[in-house]
Amino acid sequence: MTRTGIAAVVRALDGVFRVEQVEFSEPEGTEVLVEVAAAGLCHSDLNVASVDRGRALPLVAGHELAGTVVAVGPGVTSLRTGDRVVGTEVRTCGRCLPCREGRPTLCAAPGALERPAGASPRIRSGEGSGRGTAVHTLGTSAFATYSLADERQFAVIPDEMPFAQASLLGCGVATGVGAVLNVARVRPGESVAVFGLGGVGLNVVSGAVLAGATTIVAVDVDRDKLELAGRLGATHLVDGSVPDPAREVAAVAPGGVDHAFDAVGAVQATIATIRSTCRGGAAYLIGIPRPGALLELDTMRDMIGHQRSLRGVYMGGTNPARDIPLYARMYLDGRLPLDDLISERIHLREINRAYAAPPAHGARAVIEGFA
Repeated sequence: MTRTGIAAVVRALDGVFRVEQVEFSEPEGTEVLVEVAAAGLCHSDLNVASVDRGRALPLVAGHELAGTVVAVGPGVTSLRTGDRVVGTEVRTCGRCLPCREGRPTLCAAPGALERPAGASPRIRSGEGSGRGTAVHTLGTSAFATYSLADERQFAVIPDEMPFAQASLLGCGVATGVGAVLNVARVRPGESVAVFGLGGVGLNVVSGAVLAGATTIVAVDVDRDKLELAGRLGATHLVDGSVPDPAREVAAVAPGGVDHAFDAVGAVQATIATIRSTCRGGAAYLIGIPRPGALLELDTMRDMIGHQRSLRGVYMGGTNPARDIPLYARMYLDGRLPLDDLISERIHLREINRAYAAPPAHGARAVIEGFA
């Protein structure tokens, strides 16, 4: 049995998504089939459609989604039909030591969730039941009517959580808020700076507020993004286009901040992030650089002399089963602002237009039409 829907298919690395009619197979083993109600447009998915990272084409991208489970494979134990869920890029084998300790972003075998080589394709494009061209999936492949992935890539959310806001939880919120709470473990009274106010950077601001930071410095070149960061709780706003933004941060927080987050991934922003931290402070690299980008540091000046720490962060150190329901509850309780992080609501067929437009104030466009 198959189900028909549409998907935004990447057929060439030209930055274009081609919306096509496709067929989805029923779930097997520990797979679940989720009818997608909302999906966020994260810039990393545009990279999937533009940058060669060795992925097989054609494929369906997208990783921020919320929806309803409509079918489950015979081996599924954690979900059932009718569950409202959020998809996540965190892949956990469930057996290695980090997974057993509740640290799935450090899973030693994330490939355990991949379908076996030679297995029948789960999505096909073209006419004819089961006879179309195979289309590859990438994680939850959210840019489609249905998402078909392992049960471990979904977390249950409360029934009252709206899907549009819920779709942001699996990446932007999990990465930004998680970087603050799970990785940096910012304490009340500490100081924070965040460079780059896209969806992740804005959620770093929200996470810093939740953690009780008393100085929260937001840095960006876009005035509208800075204004939104201020509404979310940033205490100081810095124009990132100045010659030395780290110096501007130091003017706000003498000696530098306790924790600085790079949500950009550009070399100059990364260096400024490191240099904005105080003696004994820590810098966290979240933004994804282009392949081949190299970082040059004066080890004595930038690191040893100031006894700084430098850490890479993936998906905010998120434990989806624990954190995503928690963030949903924080939103419902009025503690986690998400409404302003939605710039517009679009149909899947508008995906290329939405990606071509500059992100409004750093907020996400959210797809809500998949018919």
